[in-house]
Amino acid sequence: MFPQLALRILESTDPRLLGKFLWNFGVKGLFSVERFKARIKRGEYFPPFLYLSILNSCNLRCQGCWVDVEAERTQIDLETLNRTINEAKAHGNAFFGILGGEPFMHPELLDLLAAHPDCYFQVFTNGQFITPKVAKALRSIGNATPLISIEGREITSDERRGKKEVYARTLRGLRACLEEKILTGVATSVCQTNIDELCTEEWLRELIDFGAHYAWFHTYRPVGPKMNPGLALRPDQLVRVRRFVVEMRAKLPIALIDAYYDGKGQALCPMSTGISHHVSPRGDIEPCPIIQFATENIRDPRGIYATMRDSAFLRDFRELSAHHTRGCVVLERPDLVKGLVQKHGARDTTARGTAMAELDAMQPRFSQWLPGEEIPEKHWMYRWAKKYWFNDFHAYDSVAHDAEARARDLQRAL
Repeated sequence: MFPQLALRILESTDPRLLGKFLWNFGVKGLFSVERFKARIKRGEYFPPFLYLSILNSCNLRCQGCWVDVEAERTQIDLETLNRTINEAKAHGNAFFGILGGEPFMHPELLDLLAAHPDCYFQVFTNGQFITPKVAKALRSIGNATPLISIEGREITSDERRGKKEVYARTLRGLRACLEEKILTGVATSVCQTNIDELCTEEWLRELIDFGAHYAWFHTYRPVGPKMNPGLALRPDQLVRVRRFVVEMRAKLPIALIDAYYDGKGQALCPMSTGISHHVSPRGDIEPCPIIQFATENIRDPRGIYATMRDSAFLRDFRELSAHHTRGCVVLERPDLVKGLVQKHGARDTTARGTAMAELDAMQPRFSQWLPGEEIPEKHWMYRWAKKYWFNDFHAYDSVAHDAEARARDLQRAL
């Protein structure tokens, strides 16, 4: 599998762009994790991977979206973005996730990418603004991988995304990237309406034939103003998605990403481990994208490193979450999230101003932590990579989880 994948990437990616990926993301990314591990030993937390939502606007209206896409546009200006990235770079960071809204609606996105040739960016996008001209610009800049979201085939995709012909237009953006030999991925928020369409070997083989280099399957989380609990996966389906990813990793020449499991199949939360936090379109520093509360902002004169390192709010979120679950604290224990927000007097970072009411309306549900259902990685490459550079970083070592008691409590809550 791995030799086939490597050959396919070599044949279909611009060598200059591949070199940028291997150096800025690969080598420098690994060093950033090593620096992160050294900081942990000193009791200092600053994530090696930052995710920046650079604006709230979007051309689609996806079911269950938690972003204020219908509000007046809010975006982070280029000067602030450059300063934030430069401050993170000074502490070893080289990889940044760019989110929205729809990032390609930000008028200075390409300028941002071009300003940091020594970094690597993953741009989360619906692909509909990636014209051949934009794809050529991305190839010229050379340090970004578009991660294009596909939420189902034609009918399902239109329903999930709130508009017609979404699937066809998204494929045009995907095709434009691949024709320019850009390293390109496809993301899916797996839910009740698309699990049978897209969590299949047939779909992955179609992506391979299309030319996609990697895929990311993450599970739908019912949060936000228009949460849709009916789309959320059952526990058996969560296990099914994990098993599918593990098996396909060992079988097909396409890289598959996940963000919620270590090499032994144990669940983890990137926020709890401290490996990533999120910046909102207003510049607010949030524990993760679906926790829309903050006490700090990237415009703090101390700089982003000191601000995040010294944040009692982020520290308490990491520690309390790790104490209670290896899964998603928002889904499993919204009451704990509410308590921390009240304790720190955190502000609602949304434009709609209803984040606390949304927390009150949430019902506890299962997330990725399902004790006894662990599925270890099969492929040596993923086991090796996770052992050193993507695991729980001992965040849960001091916590004596009673898995059976926890499962009973959650069953009662559900």
